[in-house]
Formats: sequence, C-alpha cells, structure tokens
Amino acid sequence: MKVIGIIPARMGSSRFPGKPLEKICGIPMVGHVYFRSKMADLLDDVYVATCDNEIMEYIKSIGGKAIMTSDKHKRASDRVAEALLKIEKETGEKVDIVVMIQGDEPMIYPEMINQSVNPLVKDKNILVSNLMADMKSSAEHEDPNEVKVVVDVNNFALYFSREAIPSNKKESNENYMHKQVCIIPFTRNFLLKFNELEPTPLEIIESVDMMRVLEHGYKVKMVPTKYDTYSVDNKEDLMRVEELMKKDELLSKYKK
Repeated sequence: MKVIGIIPARMGSSRFPGKPLEKICGIPMVGHVYFRSKMADLLDDVYVATCDNEIMEYIKSIGGKAIMTSDKHKRASDRVAEALLKIEKETGEKVDIVVMIQGDEPMIYPEMINQSVNPLVKDKNILVSNLMADMKSSAEHEDPNEVKVVVDVNNFALYFSREAIPSNKKESNENYMHKQVCIIPFTRNFLLKFNELEPTPLEIIESVDMMRVLEHGYKVKMVPTKYDTYSVDNKEDLMRVEELMKKDELLSKYKK
C-alpha cells in the first residue's frame, strides 16, 4: 500500500495570520510538523500543501516537498484532495491512503501517525479514522478550540462538538472526556468522495468536518492515543508549546 502524509498550511489563518512560519525554538511551526511526520514508519512520503509562496520556499529550503494549491479552499480536506491528485499526476503512482496532518500540531509524534493509519491498513471497511486523546481538566473540556468526541463501545464516533460533551450534570464524565487529535487518514477514494458530499447542517453548526461523514451515514473510527500534544491557535498557545518543546525528546533529531 502507498501511504502519504499531506500537511495543509496557509498564511491567512483568521485567528492567527502567518501562523505556519511562526518560530518555535528557532524553527517555523510547519517545519516541526514536517520533520516529525517524516519520522513515521508507515508514511512513504510527506508533502506540504499550500497556497503561499513563503511556505513553499521555506519547505524547499529544508529539502522538503511542497505542492502549490488554490487559494480558494475553505476546508483543509479540499486543499489536501487537490494536492493528492497533483502528487499522483507528478509521480505517476496511485496513493492508497492519504493522511491529513494539521500544520498547527508542532508536538506531533510519529507514532501517532502510525496509530491512526493502522486501522485502515488492517480493515478495508474503514474509510477514515481520527486519533482521540483524554482530556485532563474541566477547562479543556469547556474550551471551544478543542473538538470533543463521544464514541460507541467499538470506538466509532457518535458525535463531535466544540461544546462540552458528554454532559457532567448527573455524574462524573471523566472517563468519557475525549478530544479529537487532528491526524486524519482517509482512503484515497473516500477523501475524494468526502469532498463531493454536500456540507451538512451539523457540520456547519459545530464547525467540525467529520460531522459531514456521520451525517451522510458513514463511520469514523476513533483511535485512542496517550501522546500529549497541544495545537497552536493563538500567541498564548505558541508560548506554551515553546516552553514544552524545550524539553522535547525529538527536537534534537532534526534541529541543527
């Protein structure tokens, strides 16, 4: 099977413009994501998909691969799908699984990518998977920047929300407080199918792409991970992540 990782990245983030090239421990954030993704055993290759020349030039400067995409995309999955088709055309090889790796997860561990891909490799009936991690506090559970997920007994997603789910009104919900970690492998054909599906009401209300999958009757396999990472949504997150990464065990493997 051919498995590739694609990191969508753009400078025009509404919440944090220029975020991909903001430096953490001297390295632009998208560089951390790229270097660490390249360490995943199950990925045959890694690309950055962007609409910005600054990001393209930076990735080339570190010996990486970047694909220029349209600046009209509103969803990361659309950018990844465009990049996928361009990569297949350039290489002449068809991809089996494409892993969408968010560019604002600089603390990503390569093992997380392997964990997320394994279900699709082992079971051809699984079309898309997500990682999920336990939440550690009520504050995190209430944070609208964190996408929460509740699952069934087989760890298939039942619902995603930026609100605090499940409820803690009647009893403790600590064992059920999970957040989505944005490493999302798709089978090649299902990624293209996903982008053809009509956007759905709950997807729009929750601002969570995976709701489109559920509302159209497909399943999302959730994969528990114990790795502790933090996404960067604002300057405060950037400073917190930089402090944490000063002690990071992987940093020395790619920081020169």
